[in-house]
Amino acid sequence: MDQLLSEPPSCIQEAGTWCQQIWQLTGNEWLAGSANWLIAKPFTILVIAIVAFVMRLFIRRLIDRMTRTPEDDGKDRTKTPALLKPLKEKAPDLVGPGILERRRQRAKTIGSVLKSITTVVVYTIAVVLILGELGINLAPILASAGIVGVAVGFGAQNLVRDFLSGIFMMLEDQYGVGDVVDVGEAIGTVEAVGLRITTLRDINGTVWYVRNGEVLRVGNFSQGFAVGVVDIPVAYDADLDRATTMLEEVLATSAEREDLAPDILEPPTVLGVESVTPEAVLLRLTVKVRPGKQWAIQRALRADAMAAFERAGFQPPLKRLFQSGGGTGA
Repeated sequence: MDQLLSEPPSCIQEAGTWCQQIWQLTGNEWLAGSANWLIAKPFTILVIAIVAFVMRLFIRRLIDRMTRTPEDDGKDRTKTPALLKPLKEKAPDLVGPGILERRRQRAKTIGSVLKSITTVVVYTIAVVLILGELGINLAPILASAGIVGVAVGFGAQNLVRDFLSGIFMMLEDQYGVGDVVDVGEAIGTVEAVGLRITTLRDINGTVWYVRNGEVLRVGNFSQGFAVGVVDIPVAYDADLDRATTMLEEVLATSAEREDLAPDILEPPTVLGVESVTPEAVLLRLTVKVRPGKQWAIQRALRADAMAAFERAGFQPPLKRLFQSGGGTGA
């Protein structure tokens, strides 16, 4: 019987191809015809995977370098991490452990988001290129992925909203570690800021975990400056002009105290009579102070003012009522 010889693959005539090189090395028709699947495509896929891994590693290293805080490198602790320099900072003049921790957490959190985005984008592109090399039709896969994405988005919309709110909150520096904030349900000092949860501790020591997506408005007591407001009660029969003059003198002296002066930005101002109640006449004063110091300054000024009024002989506001009540009962 005559042996039928198959024709050599046509690709051996294409110069520089894997098919031609395998044919020249082995003379095997099957190996030459399958060179594209056995060598070319695996080699291309390997190159795509290596390039994706190296690119992801390089970008992550770059992000780590940009998020490094000054204390990590033993440098000036007051400097801002490189990643935060293009972003607006709401507390640029503060110095201390609070602002350093605020910057560190903000930089690390934004860096983690960028790392996750980098991983998803780089590996997604790599997978698409690999599937294209394998000849797989991507249209049904992309359509299915879109449907799954929509379903997950509807099912986890609260979670997605929390993360998006956390990202924008970080980028805009709405609040940070050490800030005293009012988020509606809770008022307290921020202890930790995450993409999904913000941790507060109120004045009673209770820890509150607030979902970022549930925060509709935030009142921050720790940005820029604060205004201390103090109402001083005086009796109805008090000399208001004399009380106002004395109050101005007392406040001027208090503002020069060593424990208060560093936190007072502008001299206290006596605004005058704020309101009249059944018990007393209220004199209001205001003072511009460093953020977060308004409560301590208010307590100190209130104590100094009340002590000065007592030394000057001003009667307590309720004494008239007590004396009137005692006389009626006699």
